[in-house]
Formats: sequence, C-alpha cells, structure tokens
Amino acid sequence: MKLSVCFGWSVLAGLAWSTVLPSTPSLSPATVLTDHGAVVRADTTRKELALIFTGGDYNDGGRHIAAVLQRMQVKAGFFFTGDFYRHAENDSLIRLLQQQGHYLGPHSDRHLLYCPWENRDSSLVSREQFRIDLLANYEAMRALGVRTQQRFFIPPYEWYNQDHVRWAAELDVTLFNYTPGVGTQADYTTPDMRAYRSSAALYQRLFDFEEKAAHGLNGALLLIHIGTHPRRTDKFYRLLEPLIRELQYKGYRLVRIDSLLSTQQGEVR
Repeated sequence: MKLSVCFGWSVLAGLAWSTVLPSTPSLSPATVLTDHGAVVRADTTRKELALIFTGGDYNDGGRHIAAVLQRMQVKAGFFFTGDFYRHAENDSLIRLLQQQGHYLGPHSDRHLLYCPWENRDSSLVSREQFRIDLLANYEAMRALGVRTQQRFFIPPYEWYNQDHVRWAAELDVTLFNYTPGVGTQADYTTPDMRAYRSSAALYQRLFDFEEKAAHGLNGALLLIHIGTHPRRTDKFYRLLEPLIRELQYKGYRLVRIDSLLSTQQGEVR
C-alpha cells in the first residue's frame, strides 16, 4: 500500500488531532528517566511498573497473555503495528483486549527502521514519512474502534533518536521505550542468533537487575513480545503468570502505562 503526503493530512483532519484529542499528557516529574528524549522509566519513588506488549508479525501468545492478565486482574499496554491491526486474524484478539480494559496503542504502521543501527543520530525517514506512517497506524486503530486518543507510542525496533521524539510530540504523542537493563525485550531472539537468551535466562536477568538496581523495578517499563518467530519454541510469555506472581509477592503494583506515566490518573484514556 502506497501512502501519499495527502493521506497524512486527510487522516490528520479526520481524526481532528488539534481539537478532539487531548494534548500530550503531563508526565510525573519525580525521578523520571529519559534516553534520547524518550521516557524509559517512570517515578522511581513508587513501587509501580507497567507491562508492555508489542506485536507486528506474530500473535501466537495473544490468547495466553490475555487469559493470564484476566486471571491475575492486571491491566497492560499493547502496542501493535498498523499491519497487525489490519490483519483479520487479529480482530477477535484486539476486541478481547479492548473488552478487558487494556491500553492499545501504535507501534508504527509498517514497522519502519528509523535510524541506522550503527549511527543513531541520523534518520532513515523524513519528518513527513514519519508523520504519514504514524498517522496510518492510528487510522488502522480507528478502523477497529480502538480509541485514537491513546497518546503513548513505542517506536519500531525500540530504536529512535531525538528527532523522532520531537516529531511525535508535534502530533501530541509521547514516544517512550522500555527500561534499559531489564532484558525481557530479548524474548524475540532465536537459537541461531548470537544474542539468543533462553526464557529462564531472561527471567533470571530481570530479577538480578531488580536486586542490584538502586530502585529495583520501581517505575520500570517491561517489554514482552506478543508473539515470536516459530524458531523460538521457548516462549517467554509462558512465564507471564509466575512473573506477575513474583512481582506482586515483592510488593510491586502492576498498572497501565497511562497510569504509570501520567500525573493525573484517568485523565489519559
């Protein structure tokens, strides 16, 4: 699907960004940590954290994750590409997540690589390409009845620079990323990769980080993939229930990302 520049403006007008949608939410000023301008950790004085699930090509963990969260009475954030939202196979899952009260947001329409891996300060996309892609992601959400007021956005590949943070802010969108060091984002790796880590190793790494970090997992954003390549048969999402139980046992409160990052709970819906 080719998108013209006019598409961006038509979506912009159709969604009435400047009048209908709320402005970028105020972030808690207390010890919020940023990386290249994006929030990567919330208030470290509060024993709260958020679970973040991203999806693009795979959805194999969707039903299991939804069932565990429902059973454990935990709300999470789900950030999908436009392609994921448009895929008919995902319709029932997306509706289920909405019904259960989870936060649904964008993850780039086509999962673009924003910057070269070896030169983060440069950009592989122009400001207009960025805008058109993100707006198309919101349009895919709108087509499924997902509230387009969702103002938080995790970038594709979790790789971005300050330009992309600024361009998102121009659309009243807050770009955020996972908390460095927690390690759960590596659950996509497959055994043929040098960076491969087993689910048990990822689980252990998370709690090693929690033990050694000055503030534990306070304010952490934990990223888990909703599905992975079939070559990875050791699925980290299968450890979701024991993970939640251990976090709760340690006294952590698991909240939606909008509650974690916004100063006024309930203002950003």
